[in-house]
Amino acid sequence: MDCKEFEKLIPDFIHHRMDYPTLKQFAEHVRTCDDCKEELTIQFLVTEGIQRLESGSAFNLQKELDLRLSEAEHKLKVNGFLLSAGAALELVAFCAIVGFVIWILL
Repeated sequence: MDCKEFEKLIPDFIHHRMDYPTLKQFAEHVRTCDDCKEELTIQFLVTEGIQRLESGSAFNLQKELDLRLSEAEHKLKVNGFLLSAGAALELVAFCAIVGFVIWILL
């Protein structure tokens, strides 16, 4: 993912509208690109800050952004584990079916 794509996806990240593959690329890019992380911070602060000012609620937006990025990383780890576990179960099921077919044929 390049910086231009990243910037287009910032609103989707802020509003929790990102699918797993896109979130994975987004998180990888923000880890390695300080300029994009700064742009994400600015857009998050502006978007969330305006909403909070209008509602009059208290906020620590930098902490919330850090939390949201941590939650995205956690979500990616859980989804990665589930994908790996699913693939392992498929392999086990396939081996069981092949073993059963061989057993029947013998």
